[in-house]
Amino acid sequence: MTIEYNKDITHLTTFKVPAKAAIFAEYESEKDLLALSSTQEFTDNEYLHIGSGSNLLFLNPFKGIVLHSLIKGITKYQKNEDTVYVIAGAGEKWTDLVDWCISNEIAGLENMAGIPGEVGASAVQNVGAYGAEAGDFIHSVECFDTMTRKTVLLKKEDCRFGYRDSIFKHDAKGKLIVMKVSYRLRPGSEALNLSYTPLKQYAAALGRTPTTRELADEVIRLRDSKLPDPSRIGSAGSFFKNPEVNRYFLEQEIKPRGIDIPEYPSAIEGKVKLSGAWLIDHAGLKGLKKGGAEVWQKQPLVIANTGNATGKEVADLASHIMRTVKLKFGIELRPEVNYIDSAIKVTVLGSGTSKGIPEIGCTCPTCMSTDTKDKRLRASVLVETHGMRILIDASPDLRQQALRLGLSQIDAVLLTHQHYDHVGGIDDVRPFCIESDLPIFANPQTAKDLRTRVDYCFRQHPYPGVPKLNLHEIECTPFLLNGLKIVPIEVMHGKLPIYGYRIGNFAYVTDAKTISEDEKDKLKDLDVLILNCLRVTHPHFAHLILPEALALIDELKPKRCYLTHACHNLGKHEDISAILPPGVEYAYDGEVISIE
Repeated sequence: MTIEYNKDITHLTTFKVPAKAAIFAEYESEKDLLALSSTQEFTDNEYLHIGSGSNLLFLNPFKGIVLHSLIKGITKYQKNEDTVYVIAGAGEKWTDLVDWCISNEIAGLENMAGIPGEVGASAVQNVGAYGAEAGDFIHSVECFDTMTRKTVLLKKEDCRFGYRDSIFKHDAKGKLIVMKVSYRLRPGSEALNLSYTPLKQYAAALGRTPTTRELADEVIRLRDSKLPDPSRIGSAGSFFKNPEVNRYFLEQEIKPRGIDIPEYPSAIEGKVKLSGAWLIDHAGLKGLKKGGAEVWQKQPLVIANTGNATGKEVADLASHIMRTVKLKFGIELRPEVNYIDSAIKVTVLGSGTSKGIPEIGCTCPTCMSTDTKDKRLRASVLVETHGMRILIDASPDLRQQALRLGLSQIDAVLLTHQHYDHVGGIDDVRPFCIESDLPIFANPQTAKDLRTRVDYCFRQHPYPGVPKLNLHEIECTPFLLNGLKIVPIEVMHGKLPIYGYRIGNFAYVTDAKTISEDEKDKLKDLDVLILNCLRVTHPHFAHLILPEALALIDELKPKRCYLTHACHNLGKHEDISAILPPGVEYAYDGEVISIE
């Protein structure tokens, strides 16, 4: 086991964009992992596990600990004349495993020859190519549980393999580390899978079924004809997933526009897979460049580093591709690549209290103000980090907020509590549920209320088109969202316990009146705190007023604090901003807060 600091790990990624880790550790065994998991470097930091870095895009240096497996070894166990099990260490190169199987006359993996990466990633990414996926052959995955510090064995069905997807990219991300993978294969040297059309044509030209070696060589030839040479040009292979959409959406929304896009069967009932390459090509984006990043001419699903590209240049090009395809075809492309981005961007979608500002029928100076910063929708924020967009609270104004921002993607929703001004927009998350169920996180009382409030979303046979919600009941303990640590903070809204949330060095607390000392500890050492402040005077039984908010800010000492959830009695933005102490600001709708 080795631990290094401020390590340049660019050479451990296939994109070849600058990549750096505050702490870097390699391990060779389960014993090493056990020892590593008890070190201060591991327990005090967020961790990122990498293989060959073939699915990673670093946008800035990783502030935590980067782990890399050196667990090696390939063994086989032949069960009978039809089945052989091959077990490989997660640190083995995938190409070496494929070659080993072919040399030992074991069939099954030959369609995936030439895929960059390591064995561990085959389970995490469910890598696939030319009609085959690793998940088709994986029998079990041996993992190290970072929470219990014990070894666990996941059977194939436990891994929830999907198109370039698995449990390791969701519930198990940040919790389980893959150590070994077992594959159920077939003895023999005859290729098994000729379902991909060019491979059928190749077999027809041969006049027989190709051997595993012949098929692997043909697959590599096909790859080389489409993909950049990894020895000269950096890339992550396919940057985007082929989108899978509901057939109803395709028939009712896309085809009526005259878009005749190629479609393929999906493993998910009721869905159809579309060609991402076709979408990018027909959007006129092949060959487009931003800095050193380029849409590859021969395969537009690939973004290539053709000239010392930065992570930002690649990300900006990807955003342009996704935006253009969405505008032209109404279809959302999603990256297959994981963005490594510890920076946090917070957009204030709404900063008003339950009535908003202006209040209906009110003629006070705040409500009559012409300053756009005094026009306040109900309170919510959008948090963007680690390649995800996380909505905190779905206010009744969500539709207006999303349209104003041009929001086309939400990856999860965190709910603070069940009051209508914080959950009334749940029905408007429909556009964000087209590809998959939208994860919603809430305390038990809020979850119970939601099941009643929008019961039509949770019926056994829901009406087509209703929001598809994956509701998670959470306690006031940290949990992982696609590997990102979320820390709930219990605050008292009068007599009602509700949640605030901490993500990295950012925290959002609204509708608070009091906070216990234990929960205040979760709010220490913040770069940014967004805190509720209802009005200047006249104490409220359930909300902080300005003197109380300022006293709490002085106690917690965040580097910056923004006041939100304001009613018209707090006053106009210009007037209140003039009396706030340094480091405290009066938030406004549309404000963008950056945390590096």
